[in-house]
Formats: sequence, C-alpha cells, structure tokens
Amino acid sequence: MKEWVQQSLHVMAICLLPSFALGADASPLIAWHSRIDIASGRGERGPWQQNESRYDYVDDPTVAIRDDGSVLVAWVDEARKDVFIQRLSANGTKQSDQPVNISRSPATFSWLPRVVLMPQTPEYVYMLWQEIIFSGGSHGGEIFFARSQDGGISFSQPINLSNSVGGDGKGRINKSTWHNGSLDLIASADGTLYAAWTEYDGQLWFSRSTDYGETFSAPQLVARDKDSPPARAPALALAPDGTLYLAWTVGENNAADIHISVSSDHGITFSRPRPVAQTKGYSDAPKLATDRSGVLHLVFAESSGGPFERYQIHYTRSTDRARTFEPSRVISKPAPRSTRSQGFPDLSLDGRGTLYVIWELFPNLREHPRGLGMAISLDAGRNFTPPIVIPGSSDPMGGWNGSFQGLLMQKLAVNNAGMLAIVNSSLKENERSRVWLMRGQLSPGDTRQGTARSTSSLAQ
Repeated sequence: MKEWVQQSLHVMAICLLPSFALGADASPLIAWHSRIDIASGRGERGPWQQNESRYDYVDDPTVAIRDDGSVLVAWVDEARKDVFIQRLSANGTKQSDQPVNISRSPATFSWLPRVVLMPQTPEYVYMLWQEIIFSGGSHGGEIFFARSQDGGISFSQPINLSNSVGGDGKGRINKSTWHNGSLDLIASADGTLYAAWTEYDGQLWFSRSTDYGETFSAPQLVARDKDSPPARAPALALAPDGTLYLAWTVGENNAADIHISVSSDHGITFSRPRPVAQTKGYSDAPKLATDRSGVLHLVFAESSGGPFERYQIHYTRSTDRARTFEPSRVISKPAPRSTRSQGFPDLSLDGRGTLYVIWELFPNLREHPRGLGMAISLDAGRNFTPPIVIPGSSDPMGGWNGSFQGLLMQKLAVNNAGMLAIVNSSLKENERSRVWLMRGQLSPGDTRQGTARSTSSLAQ
C-alpha cells in the first residue's frame, strides 16, 4: 500500500509557471515585499522505508503573523525528522541564529505542523503536527502538541493527543491514496484550544484544552460510523459568540461533498453532520473562517468528476450559523494558461473582514503543483478580485511545491491590519530544497467601496 506522495507524483519534467497577474485590477491591491529564505537543504528523497527512509530535504512550512507584523515560520527538516520554528521581526529579520527544535524526536518523522497564536496573548504559541509513530496498526501516525509561553523562544515537551493505532493524521481518498496532515488547530482568547484530526480508516476525532494547552480532553469521535465513508481534511472555525464549526470531506466516494457539524457548547457536543451542498464533483480540502459579524466563510476545491480530475476553487458562506449556505461559485477563474488544475485552498481574514484565499497551481493533473494563486474579497465574500499568481511563489530553480507528504497544509496567515504572510517550499529531486516566506500588505487606499469587479460575484 503506497501513500499519495509515492504513487501519483513521479516527476517526469519541469514545467515552468509564469508569475504574472491575471487581472490588472487585482495586482495593485497588495504591496509585496522581497521574499525571505527560511531554510534550505538537499533534495534526497529515497524509497519509503518507514522511519528508516533516506530523506534529506526541508518541507512542510506553516506560518502565523502577529498584529505588530512579526512572523513565525515552522517547517520540517526531513534529514533530522523534526519540526523547527524561526521567529522574524516585522522588518523580516530573523530573531535567532538557529531555529528552535519543537518535536525533538529524531527517531521518527514529524510532518505537516500547524502553528497558532492565542488571540490577544501573542506570546502563547501552539503547535500541532503528525508524528509517524507505528503503534501497532497498519499505518503510522499520532497527533502531537507543544506550546510556548515566551513567544516561540522555547517549547514544552510534546504530548501525544491521539494515542491510538489508527494511523492518525491521514486523510484517505481510497485504500492506496491519502494525504498526511489531515488535522487542524484553533485557539480562543479565553485560553481554550480545539484540535481535530482523522485517521486512516476515516474516524474524525476532536479534543479540546480549557487551560491554555496544559491538558487536553480525551479524544471524542465526531464522525464515522461503520456505514459512512472515511472522513478527511478537517477544518475548524470559531465565531465571536463562541459557536464552533467543524467541516470535512470524505473518501471512497467520487462525488464526495463537504460536511459540517456545529457545537454551541464549546466543543462538548456537536450537531449531526450534514452536507453543505450536494454536487456531482468531488469536493475536497475545505477551509473555514468567521468574521466579526458571525458570517461563516468556506472555501474548497471541486473537481469536474472524481478525486483525480481537474479542480477549481469554490467559495460559499452562511449567515445563519451553517443552517444554510449560498450557492457556491468559482473564484479561481481565469486560470493561467499553463495551469490545468487549482486545489488545496487556504483562507484567512483581516480585522476589516477582507477575505484572502490562496491555492496550489497544478501544471499537470499527475504532477506536484508549482506556484500559488490568490483572490481577495473586500466586501465579506460578495465579490472577489480576478485571481493572480502570487509573485515569488514558484521556485526559480525549477522545484515543485511541497509538501511531499500531502497538500493538506496551512500556508497563509493575515493579521488585523491586512499584513499577509505566505510560505511555500520546493524540492528539486537529488539537487536542492528550500522553504521561503512571502509578505505583503493590503494597499491603504483599498476599502470595501473600492472592490474590484469580478465575474465570481455571480453564482456559478
């Protein structure tokens, strides 16, 4: 049985993706800074031999940004099998000579971290990731957590939240195809943290901490009985009134839909899962966010057929606490001529309610992505700008986007002032690998009244 990254992405050729804006109205919205190299390594990626695999490259970046503009970037060094984090000041200066090792487990691979800041208490930094521990089941994987109370200078000893044999962190499409990184984490200003993840057989688990990450509840099964398909790619969001949303998709179904469940008691209980919308295509990789008025925003990738067909990025929203959603519409058109598919979106909001959506650009349906696309809504999701290719998001040396463990990632962060932090990684096999940071700022003159016209304002 082979993982997704081993069975379907054998790179046959380098296909360069041009970095050009697709709409003249879109590109002036963001003032971009020079990109910053975070980490580099070799490009060795040998055959999968569990934790004895010969891997020597950097990958799996994730990012958070504070309101003062300072940034935290975490990633994985595959040669050392650990998660590392680097702090950067608002002007992009690295705050330490050496990154901090968070996972500290050189015998087992650590993959696909998430970094989260505690709202209003930015010195509290939280990390969730997948540790490839084989606990007796057919697949390796446990969900690990660590926290920092000094802004990321040091971290607590990691703790295992899942403690199972199920292969936690795997988001299954079918028995031989899955993405690692099927997990999510969010934090509330009152010190509560919420974590969700799936395991290979498809159970969706949830756990919470009410003491700033000191302890967590026993995992609670949210979805999958014996007759339902395997859950995959969970996403969490928290509304200002405390309503908690949990969305996911499923595998083993060529017409899978996004499902959602709601908790009104801070994660103690969840509503019965139900589909957001039922479509003929495969709906994948949902991301959620809520704005200050309580509107729930959802982006996801929708294929033209099953899970291995061409995708586009869809957006929808709910104004009634996920009871109903607007008809979804495509926000990734027009796509670059050299791009065949767009998938695995990420979503974030600033303090004014501006929505930022990024996604992976695939030059070929059977190869890794190269470069990132982006669209913005200045009016709470009513309209979106034409999409652009994010400047500097592709590797000029010809590497493909990471992660090579699976593309369920968190590559985007936005603060209240509209400062953006975006990360990417690349691998050119047997040559080199790198992780880098892109920063930008919403132009001061852009307001909701200045929303760029886009065809995505109509349901499609």
